[in-house]
Amino acid sequence: MDDSDDGTHDEGGDGATRTVRAGRRTVRIHRPDKVLFPDDGLTKAEVVDYYGRVAAAMVPQLRGRPLMLERLPEGLGGPHFMQKETPDHYPDWIRRAEVAKEGGTVTHPLCDDKATLLFLADQACLTLHRWLSRADRPDHPDRLVFDLDPPGTDFEAVREAARALLGLLDELGLPAALMTTGSKGLHVIVPLDGKSDFDTVRGFAQDTAEVLARRHPDRLTTAVRKKARGDRLYLDVQRNAYAQTAVAPWSLRAVPGGPVAAPISHDQLDDPGLGAQSWSLRDVDGVLAQLRSAPWSAVPGRGRSLTAARKRLDALR
Repeated sequence: MDDSDDGTHDEGGDGATRTVRAGRRTVRIHRPDKVLFPDDGLTKAEVVDYYGRVAAAMVPQLRGRPLMLERLPEGLGGPHFMQKETPDHYPDWIRRAEVAKEGGTVTHPLCDDKATLLFLADQACLTLHRWLSRADRPDHPDRLVFDLDPPGTDFEAVREAARALLGLLDELGLPAALMTTGSKGLHVIVPLDGKSDFDTVRGFAQDTAEVLARRHPDRLTTAVRKKARGDRLYLDVQRNAYAQTAVAPWSLRAVPGGPVAAPISHDQLDDPGLGAQSWSLRDVDGVLAQLRSAPWSAVPGRGRSLTAARKRLDALR
């Protein structure tokens, strides 16, 4: 059942708990008045309401993917958990995915509907990090991610790097989507057909980054060690590996203000006011306006094969 397009309805509460409807399910919200972002006075109820309002766009980006949950039960400043294993107390209707890890397995939660998203918000999951592959084919990613990580706060360097990378990807015949991370930089996301394994995808990403860095050696680098980067922007491809995750589109970040990892259009790179934290929980209406603009509408729905792109890349190298 897909509840992601259904409304969320407050059924009242006594202050200690509240129930909300998500499709055919009722989700209980505990301590809705708990302040999770103390610098801004933002509460769990506001987090739950936010995720309810973006669910129609966010759930399709999560569906079928193992998740790592960033949980802060007492809010910013309290204990901070990165949770992979699904706790026993999660309701049976939340789907799980058991995947291999070194020495055993781990059972990740999946978020396939709006009710699950609201349940996770009640668990003080502020940020959702998704695998780049799906649970039914965990070794074959259908997303490739370049993380444009600036050395400081100069977002102009990020915008310039994104333009250069989009130009190179266009040469390779690969459409790409852009997303502010809600942290410091941008993610450039390439939809794939899921036929290549992680080693192939990671090798392609690394070689692409190296070609771009050679074109702009004064501004860009692939050096993993920070001391070797200087003041150059780091083209990070480390997320393209089995069991690695990337922040999910429309997810909040667990820092003051609740910035959002927001999809953007290519044209928005030309906005001098664009930053990594341009959208946040402090301005939900602004987030919803960005969502309604359908920033990824120009990106093809079907992912591309890397076969032809690899040949073009090798020719450039």
